[in-house]
Amino acid sequence: MSDSPTIGITGVTGTIGGHVARLLSNSGLPLVLLPRNPAKAPTLPRAVVRPADYGDRNLCERSLEGIETLFMVSGRESATRMDEHRSFVDAAQAAGVRHVVYTSFMGAAPDATFTLARDHFATEEYIKSAGLAYTFLRDCLYSDFLEAMVGDDGVIRGPAGSGAAAVVAQADVARCAAAVLRDPATHAGVTYTLTGPEALTMVQVAHIISAVRGRTVTFHHETVAEAYESRKKWPAPDWQYDAWVSTYTAIAAGEMEHVSDDVETITGQRPMSLKEVLRANRG
Repeated sequence: MSDSPTIGITGVTGTIGGHVARLLSNSGLPLVLLPRNPAKAPTLPRAVVRPADYGDRNLCERSLEGIETLFMVSGRESATRMDEHRSFVDAAQAAGVRHVVYTSFMGAAPDATFTLARDHFATEEYIKSAGLAYTFLRDCLYSDFLEAMVGDDGVIRGPAGSGAAAVVAQADVARCAAAVLRDPATHAGVTYTLTGPEALTMVQVAHIISAVRGRTVTFHHETVAEAYESRKKWPAPDWQYDAWVSTYTAIAAGEMEHVSDDVETITGQRPMSLKEVLRANRG
């Protein structure tokens, strides 16, 4: 096995990128870790750390030198995220990267209800236009985040109606990414939809959280106007309000309800349920 790392991992200070890096390191693979802040990068065997800020093309081009397969975790939500994604893809192309594995979103499309899914589609198209081999991991809403939707009063509020979402565990996304990175040629040109084992309405989500946590959690359906108004207590730009509210309206529109078997196809293991995720994250 060569000691020269040809796999680069971004997002290593976050949950998914960090988990992917640990899984590959435990497999004995040499890695290049690509955090914005090298001081916060995990210390892993056979891993080197190089700085990578998506918006700094020259820095990224230097840091990506020698990398053949790149795990690109989508950048921080911001008004400039698409510009940063394009800059990073340009750097990858110039540095000679051959294959990009990108964390996208379920139902990514130019007319997706969830506004950020439109940005993910645009990023996918830009990676393709750069002539790079690709694998897109279109993740559903993370089951790990659902408990954070519960307000201090024990109520989940949003315009989701009776729509359902096939929420997926971050751990399952990481396991899929690691499997693809171990054998990228097998997955080249493939778009996967990563979901949990079942689609849940927000009423069902509230019931499961209640049962696992032993407290009462309920769901209250808001109108779209009510949703925008209730979120004004958190100062944010308009695009952020749009993203928050459209998370729920996308659920109402049925754009997250499809249950895929791609997690099991890639990893050989069934995906975790919301109940299992809550129990694992009991803390």
